[in-house]
Amino acid sequence: MTDAERKSVVVERDLAHPPERVWRALTQPHLLAEWLMRTDFEPRTGHSFSFTADWGAVECKVLEIEAERRLAYSWGDGVLDTVVTWTLTPTETGARLRMEQTGFRRDQPRYLMGATAGWPRFFDNLEQVLARETTQ
Repeated sequence: MTDAERKSVVVERDLAHPPERVWRALTQPHLLAEWLMRTDFEPRTGHSFSFTADWGAVECKVLEIEAERRLAYSWGDGVLDTVVTWTLTPTETGARLRMEQTGFRRDQPRYLMGATAGWPRFFDNLEQVLARETTQ
């Protein structure tokens, strides 16, 4: 299957928080657990880690990291083999956060539908964590 036949999910939001605060939420395990899933993530290229939830786990590996700008990791479960890339861009009022999950095969509509529905909810959770971190 060619890359052109694979599908992606993209979510992008402008956040009223500085890039460094958003970056912490993307890279610190205790904050990731609050808005995404429990994890043993470490922000270093090549680190293998997992995200776990009541329904199971996702196996990941850090592929690329540029502090406060870009983070990419593999995201899979033995059948699914995708890449999640976070791009953080400073704005006048905070930061623009873009997430793209690439590599969904045509024969994986349930994974694609799950990601399409799930990532906006994760972004909502992230915004709640960022707002709470601001008030503490």
